[in-house]
Amino acid sequence: MNKQIARELSEFVDIVASRFSRKDREGNYNKEDFGVDSIIPTSDHTAVVRFKKNTGKIGLGFFYYIPRGMSKGWKYFFPTDSHINGFRAFELEKYQVEKENYKHNFNE
Repeated sequence: MNKQIARELSEFVDIVASRFSRKDREGNYNKEDFGVDSIIPTSDHTAVVRFKKNTGKIGLGFFYYIPRGMSKGWKYFFPTDSHINGFRAFELEKYQVEKENYKHNFNE
């Protein structure tokens, strides 16, 4: 992860923590405050962020970077078990697609 993208991530994570800490936020039933516990880069354009809540619980967010276009910048979501299971299947399919596509790099 280059320095500029890392800095943008750090700033954005703080904004997200502030958003989720709003006492009037829909879904914030326990009026929890979110603090950034740690940012764990997982690739050049992805990171896992641990949010520590004032209740002692931990929230886990997946952050991903869009490098260009109108959507350029950091985005995020809080994956559910269904998302994670879906991405496991996606990973297997992605492997097969890359394996199949490789030969097309040599077509003239």
